[in-house]
Amino acid sequence: MTGIILDTNVISELVRPRPSASVLDWFSHTDSRQLATTSITVAELFSGIRRMPEGQRRRQLAKAIDFALLPLLDSIHPFNATAAIEYAEVRDIRERAGRPIGVQDAMIAAIARSQDAALATRNVRDFEGTGVTVVDPWHRTDADAR
Repeated sequence: MTGIILDTNVISELVRPRPSASVLDWFSHTDSRQLATTSITVAELFSGIRRMPEGQRRRQLAKAIDFALLPLLDSIHPFNATAAIEYAEVRDIRERAGRPIGVQDAMIAAIARSQDAALATRNVRDFEGTGVTVVDPWHRTDADAR
C-alpha cells in the first residue's frame, strides 16, 4: 500500500470549528507524507461550498478547505484512464453482490485501487467489497473492508 487517500468527510471534519477528537488524534499520528486525496473529493468539497449561501461562513469554509488542501496539492489523484478501468471493476463487483455503489464513491474507490492506497472515510460500508483497505478515523480500530 502506498498511502492513504482522504475521503470528503475526513477533510470536512478536519475543517470543522470543533472536529472530532478521534479524527484529530488519528490525523496527528498519521505521517502527512502518506496522505492524499482525489479530484473527486476536491469537486465534492467545492460543490458543497458553492451551494452555501453567500456570507462569512461560506468564505471561512472556503479558506479552511484551501488551507487543508494546500499540503495535498501534489497528491490530488485524478480520475484517469487507469482509474476508469478500476471503476468498471468496482461497479461490476458491487452490482454482482447486490450492493450498488454511487458514482462518486465508485470513482474514489477506483482511484484508491489504481494508486494501491487505503481510503480514510467514515462511510466504511459504502466502500466494503471494493478491494480497497478502509480506515475509519472516527474509530481507533481501523476497519479492513477489502
